[in-house]
Amino acid sequence: MTIRSSMLIDKNFTVSPVDPRVYGSFIEHLGRAVYGGIYDPGHPTADGNGFRQDAIEVIKALQVPIIRYPGGNFVSGYNWEDGVGPKSERKRLLELAWWTTETNEVGTNEFADWAKLVGSDVMMAVNLGTRGMDAARNLVEYCNHPGGTYWSDLRISHGYKEPHRFKTWCLGNEMDGPWQIGAKTAVEYGRLANETAKVMKWVDPSIELVACGSSSSGMSTFADWEATVLDLTYDQVDYLSLHTYYNNNNNDTANFLAKSLDMDQFIDSVAAICDYVKAKKRSKKTIMLSLDEWNVWNTIGTSRADERWQIAPPEFEDVYTHEDALAVGCFLITLLKHADRVKMACIAQLINVIAPIMTETNGAIWLQTTYYPFLHASNFGRGTVLQANISSPKYDSKDFTDVPYLEAISVFDEEQGLITVFAVNRHLEEQMELSLDLRSFGEVSVIEHIVMESEDLKATNTKSNPRNVVPHAGGRTTADNGSVQAILNKASWNVIRLQTKKG
Repeated sequence: MTIRSSMLIDKNFTVSPVDPRVYGSFIEHLGRAVYGGIYDPGHPTADGNGFRQDAIEVIKALQVPIIRYPGGNFVSGYNWEDGVGPKSERKRLLELAWWTTETNEVGTNEFADWAKLVGSDVMMAVNLGTRGMDAARNLVEYCNHPGGTYWSDLRISHGYKEPHRFKTWCLGNEMDGPWQIGAKTAVEYGRLANETAKVMKWVDPSIELVACGSSSSGMSTFADWEATVLDLTYDQVDYLSLHTYYNNNNNDTANFLAKSLDMDQFIDSVAAICDYVKAKKRSKKTIMLSLDEWNVWNTIGTSRADERWQIAPPEFEDVYTHEDALAVGCFLITLLKHADRVKMACIAQLINVIAPIMTETNGAIWLQTTYYPFLHASNFGRGTVLQANISSPKYDSKDFTDVPYLEAISVFDEEQGLITVFAVNRHLEEQMELSLDLRSFGEVSVIEHIVMESEDLKATNTKSNPRNVVPHAGGRTTADNGSVQAILNKASWNVIRLQTKKG
């Protein structure tokens, strides 16, 4: 049996240009993300600064434009001064967010160096847990001021004559979470964030700031928190953060693959709150969204280190399956659907910790299943998102009704004349015939149809079998002028790349 769906795409009906930062990521001082992940001085590929070049290579391939650092829960107890200056003078400290020992071998300057190697900007976070506006303004001065002041000259004395010029800054992390060091009420946080934002922008008016939204839509604080925080910070901030993770702990794949509908509603809800505050304040400014933590996280709360105060123990090292890759593909499509409001997003995290990339300390590196949809979206999803009129059969699951079997979006790169369609067939048993109506583009031809599929939804990539689940270019798509016919195999991620006729 074959199910049928259709998708009408018109080049004149757009959602928004894609902000490349929607393909951002996140590295926290947690588990083996930094130590044993990007930084591994004993590794055969390590450069003179201790950074793994094999990791740099696979991260560069992702074309990640921005990476959030240094946290995460970690930042709420972090004194940034402990991570700068001569390494021999840096302190080893108890790290209370994750109950480990932080060596401070990698800090602000080292991370800035590494980010340049992978071609990424840094989304810097300031500590609004144990600290506040004074430490934050000093950090901006240290990082961004050219020289001639105490903090900027201190940076120069540390070997960095040119300022880092970090543009994007997070005002704390998940400050409504009771697990957070220095957790606050919405009023406490909103007042502190506003005053901190003020002095940070006085130091460097060119920066943009992200205020903390609720830690998740499931928090009792959700919605009231966003409205209160924005009411107190609206004039000073540029973005509001969203965090969301999904899992298939109940082993219900049909329901799991429908969870992008929850992400869709979450984004709509937060955008509506932002617009409510905009209307309340009679403001002309629209707050954009930064979904700066999102991913599949199947082992929430079950993968902490057993023994406290270790140095970089393995933590939250999820092994991702084919169905996890499909879910990530659906989430990426959802982000693109909201390109008009979601201007930044960070898959959390990038390496070893709930990550698409895994390493063995001093050893091998391999790519998880989730690496590939992110690779395709980041590499091919640049341009303008087009509105899609989709007709698809639907199903009901445990938590959702009217779930379309087809999850899809298209991106048009007008300069190159390229159309990319990202599509997931959620049906677990049947292939799908997809008809694409592209008549507004005139004649189109098929460049390639990339497919990621597996007969085993639980199939994984491992150190011993790193290419168990990988994409192939054997998809079945044909084009006849502006009419395109594609076969989407059951439970598959698809990237259909099309060339328009120029001139």
